[in-house]
Amino acid sequence: MDERMRELGAFLRAHREKTSPAEVGLPPGGRRRTPGLRREEVAALAGVGVTWYTWLEQGRAPGVSDQVIEAVARVLRMTDAERHHALVLAGRAPVAAAPPMVIRPEQAELLESLLPFPAAIQADGYEIVAANRTYRFLFHDLDDYAPEDRNCAWLMFTDPVWNAAIVDRDVVLPEIAARLRARRVEHPGDPRWDLLIARLHDASPHFRELWERYEVADDRPSIRRYRSPAAGDLTVHFQSLWLDPARGTRVIVMSPADARTRERLERLAALTASAPSWTAREDVLAA
Repeated sequence: MDERMRELGAFLRAHREKTSPAEVGLPPGGRRRTPGLRREEVAALAGVGVTWYTWLEQGRAPGVSDQVIEAVARVLRMTDAERHHALVLAGRAPVAAAPPMVIRPEQAELLESLLPFPAAIQADGYEIVAANRTYRFLFHDLDDYAPEDRNCAWLMFTDPVWNAAIVDRDVVLPEIAARLRARRVEHPGDPRWDLLIARLHDASPHFRELWERYEVADDRPSIRRYRSPAAGDLTVHFQSLWLDPARGTRVIVMSPADARTRERLERLAALTASAPSWTAREDVLAA
């Protein structure tokens, strides 16, 4: 069985079981094994055969069309990000290839210009490839970590200092897992992604539980609250500035959401002023 079709089946099943009859205008219909819809109900509402939809959830339906995925996504009340995820899993949307990354001088200058606000350059798999000094020292000296561990998802789920610094863990960590699931299918066969998910799966029971929800999400600006060992309590606007959307390369920036946060970030920047304005992994520096 094709791995991506198997994952599509599991993804659809998880959404079916979370979609109530009331959400699609159906009566409860007596006792149900799960609170969600039955397969025959999804099939009828989407205009496909029950047997074929059953094969779809089992990962063995041949020749899935855009129209079928769109119809099922509509029945299951999927968001745009979830619908796109289903199309990618079905092989009905293009996937991106990520060429090797190199930090260019103008990108390093951008990191420096954003001081005293924390900023970092992140690759498509949440790898932190470069950071200005405020970001570097925000939770723990980022340069103390092995290059393969400088990954936001890995650190948030497995590093005690980073994990404790997230005030709203019950919101942030599910979002991270959902974004990872959405992005992973864009990179089939990429060993970086396979290794990251396998490491997280082995190291974090919480990640395993969230991963099995089959939830997906896209990136959007948000308010984040942190408890930084170096700067204290912070409330920031967390946003992405895309450097190359096709590669998934972006600058992540934390700008202050209030005056107290601004003062604390400025103080941290002053305390670390003797450090280089930015640092990067050696493997991404231009020759």
